[in-house]
Amino acid sequence: MLSERALAAFRSALGAERVFDDAATRALYAQDETPRHVEPDAVLFPTSHNDVVALVRVASEHRIGLTPRGAGSGNVGGALPSPGSVVVSFECMRRVLDFDPDNRLIVVEPGVVTEEIDRIARGAGLFYPPDPGSGAYCRIGGNLAMNAAGPRAIKYGVTRDFVLGLRGVTGSGQEIRTGCRTTKGVTGYDLTRLLVGSEGTLALITEATLKLLPAPQAVATLRVCFASNRAALDAVSRVMHQDVTPCALEFMDHRAIDAIRPTGAANDLPPGTRALLMVEADGAIQDLPRQIAALEKSLVGDGLLDMRSGFTRDDITLLWTARKSLSQAVKQIAPLKINEDVVVPVSQLADFVDFIDHTAAAQRLAVVSFGHAGNGNLHVNLMVHPDDEDEMARAHIALEALMRRVLELGGTLSGEHGIGTEKRRFVPLEIDPATLDIMRAIKQQFDPHGLLNPGKLFPD
Repeated sequence: MLSERALAAFRSALGAERVFDDAATRALYAQDETPRHVEPDAVLFPTSHNDVVALVRVASEHRIGLTPRGAGSGNVGGALPSPGSVVVSFECMRRVLDFDPDNRLIVVEPGVVTEEIDRIARGAGLFYPPDPGSGAYCRIGGNLAMNAAGPRAIKYGVTRDFVLGLRGVTGSGQEIRTGCRTTKGVTGYDLTRLLVGSEGTLALITEATLKLLPAPQAVATLRVCFASNRAALDAVSRVMHQDVTPCALEFMDHRAIDAIRPTGAANDLPPGTRALLMVEADGAIQDLPRQIAALEKSLVGDGLLDMRSGFTRDDITLLWTARKSLSQAVKQIAPLKINEDVVVPVSQLADFVDFIDHTAAAQRLAVVSFGHAGNGNLHVNLMVHPDDEDEMARAHIALEALMRRVLELGGTLSGEHGIGTEKRRFVPLEIDPATLDIMRAIKQQFDPHGLLNPGKLFPD
């Protein structure tokens, strides 16, 4: 537990009403979306950049670990406290500091909800493209920490691509600014891109300047049913070889379709449907028919069962019913979802999904795969019963095999969820020792005492 002296120092820095060490609050902030549970010694609620500077300096003086937290919606343990640390919750730092439509930018604090940024931008005919699935409640600070993305990444890119500059505090209490307010700038090292995706291990971000784009006039959607996973994923390769870039290209495998059948969401799928693609295009209203026609042409091939298009909001909502019902449906399979977020080259997707099926059968596991196929980014969900020791052991064997296969295919361990605590042990499989040493040296420069989000990202 915190010493009385350290607790008093935090209260002096932030005010007593911003420092909580009671059992109820500590329990509330003891986990994110992972099943593990570690109670922090206290929870701090800064309301400004200066508050963050002050609390980091107290932590540095007393050598106390700091676990930054947004909404706690991550699923790799990125916001899981380490023993003896305090949680720094940014939920009270939710101001929009500047909105400049003329220069297509917005400046926000880390506690602003991601969808709120897009809502503000659309009021001026602009939009913020990154669209994580938790966008209605996740915070931009967590998106910055993990370099979050979403379906639109296939056309527009990920969070890192929309960050012009940052303000933050290093582990020694230094205040830093990175980047600029312009879309071009090459002065000095690109620390902005370094900080985005660093999972709060280099600095606590207190302010972000984000780039916005003109909002597309309209969206059109295709729902495409196939007789097999391979037929659907071969179609993904064809889509990515033609000249219309979709703004979404989502995949559901046969186990995902089986999962939604009890909900009724698969009732209008043709018999024999074993894989599903959701394909969207956006842009000028008059150009959408051309884009959809090009996408339809590329989707035609062996195993195609049905293709439906939607150009109105109601039609699009109806077409997305199957995909939108999946998240709740998979929870009925087993109480624990081990959610992996891997990426392989698009050309290797079909072989990788075949490998997933083989591994699931060999280990007698229910594995549901879906995700952002246009980027090669699959969410591989191992559905397990945590009180079944034999099943959990088989799940860990499967997980190790999947990670190794991803790397053999030229892929990467995480596309948008990060590493956190849950994937640390696999990092040396992808990153060689010399490169890891350089990364640790960078960590040492930013955070000499190892206080920022300890126990994350790198293996011990």
